This record gives sequence, structure tokens and C-alpha cells, in this order.
Amino acid sequence: MAIAEILLLRKVNHVGDEGDRVVVRAGYARNYLLPKKLAIPVTRSNRKQIEALRLRREEREARELQEAQALAEKIRTFSMTFSVKTGEKGKMFGAITASDLERKFAEAGMIIDRKKIQLDPVKRIGQSTAKIKLHPSVIVDCVFDVCVEGSLV
Repeated sequence: MAIAEILLLRKVNHVGDEGDRVVVRAGYARNYLLPKKLAIPVTRSNRKQIEALRLRREEREARELQEAQALAEKIRTFSMTFSVKTGEKGKMFGAITASDLERKFAEAGMIIDRKKIQLDPVKRIGQSTAKIKLHPSVIVDCVFDVCVEGSLV
């Protein structure tokens, strides 16, 4: 089995991130990664390019962390209320889901992917909490209220 050591120029699922030196099968590198310009072979001559990619990746990760921390602060101060219809015995019709939270955030100008919101469907009236994973090291709790439509909060 022939192998090749390559440097990834962009993130490749199940292989690595931008700037990673990885070992893959030679055929995968030769037939897919190199022609699509997702990677370059690791040689002595491209050490400068390797170092530049590493620095660019570090800068990007630091910027993403700062943006995630700033968004986390906005989320902590943001309050949400959902008005829902209920049946005769106070049972809620439907549920509050991650998509509903995503929509409320979008209305407030905060773009958060629904896949980052960890929430089991809420089927009860009262206060609930959702975890939002903005970055691997930034997880914020979002507290929201669910009230009966027409009642005062």
C-alpha cells in the first residue's frame, strides 16, 4: 500500500483542517486531493508555504474565537418569549424547537445555525434553557420563556 504525505490547503472532511500535514493513500492524493487543489505534496521546497498556511490558520481560529465570544455575550443578554396556543387542559399544541430559536435569533440580527442549538423539543409552559455551541470552546446557555398566547408575561 503506497502512502503520500500531503499538506491540506482547505478543510477536507474526515481527513483534516487547513494547514494540516496528513498521510493518506497515494491514489487518493493523486486522483482527488491534488487535482482539486485541496492539497499539495510535502517537500522541502514548500516549507515557506506550509508556515504561511499555519499562520493563516492560527489567525482565522483566533478571529473565529473572538467572534464567538462576542456573539455569546449578545445571546446572554437577549431575552426571548414564545406565545403558544394551548388546549382545554393547558396542553401545548406543537413544540418549541431549535428552528424556532434560530428564527427568533435571525429576527434580532444574530445568525446562528440551527445545528449549533442543542435543544430537545419544549412541550411545556414556563422557562426553558437551550445550549448553543458557537465554537468548540464557547458554549452558552440561552434562557427563553414559553407562555400561553394572549396572557401577559
